This record gives sequence, structure tokens and C-alpha cells, in this order.
Amino acid sequence: MLISRRVAVAGAGALATVVTLGGGVESCSGSSPSSGGGSHSSGGAAGTHELAKTSDIAVGGATIFPEWSVVVTQPTSGQFNAYSARCTHEGCLLNSVAAGTINCPCHGSRFTIADGSVAHGPARRPLNPVTITVRGESIILG
Repeated sequence: MLISRRVAVAGAGALATVVTLGGGVESCSGSSPSSGGGSHSSGGAAGTHELAKTSDIAVGGATIFPEWSVVVTQPTSGQFNAYSARCTHEGCLLNSVAAGTINCPCHGSRFTIADGSVAHGPARRPLNPVTITVRGESIILG
């Protein structure tokens, strides 16, 4: 079956729209959380994307970068860690930070800022570490 050029172009445009919109949609589909590697580094391999300045991450706090599915924590001054921002229970995108925990909106799991361990289930596994590089004042993914 042959399709017209108009139908092919319209279909490609619709697909591009779905792919573009899909990046910002939260999912509780149970997709496997991404695994990153080590927890953090303060030098080494060149990174691919600057996530933030070190001053952007509060001491004792964390910042979620939903576009990269990464959360960066600073449990103590100058110590930066990064984790997948996908809940290890069912893969939902973590969406808030409060009272020392990083929180999942889907089923209530909470993870500690200090080390990504489970503070409250139903999740049973800690957040997956993601490699970051701290270079000067920049926190770089990778």
C-alpha cells in the first residue's frame, strides 16, 4: 500500500509532537530506573552537561532535574551526590524535597538526602547513583 507524501509528512509531524510532549509527562508505568555508575566525583572525566552551580544546591538539601531524571544532593557542605530521580519502586519521577528526603508522588516512597537510602517505603532499594563531576563551581553530569 502506498501512502501520499502529505500523509507521510503529517504522520512524521504527529510523531515528533508525541516524542516532544512525552519527555515532560510523568509516568508510573514501572519502567526500569536508569542506573548511573558511581556516586560522585570531584574531578576526572569530562562531563556532558552542566546541571547547576554548587551554590544552587542548598546544604542539607537537594535539587531535582526532571529533564535529566537526576537529583543532586549536598548532605554536608561541599559534598555533592547524584542519583537517578526515578523511584526504585515503580519508576515514577521524584518530584519534591522536604524535611531531609526526596519524595515520590506515586506511592509515597521517600529517600534520604544523605545517601539515597530508603527512608519510607514501599520502595525497598536505594536510589541508583549517577556520576557527576564538580569542576570549580560547576556540577556536571557525567
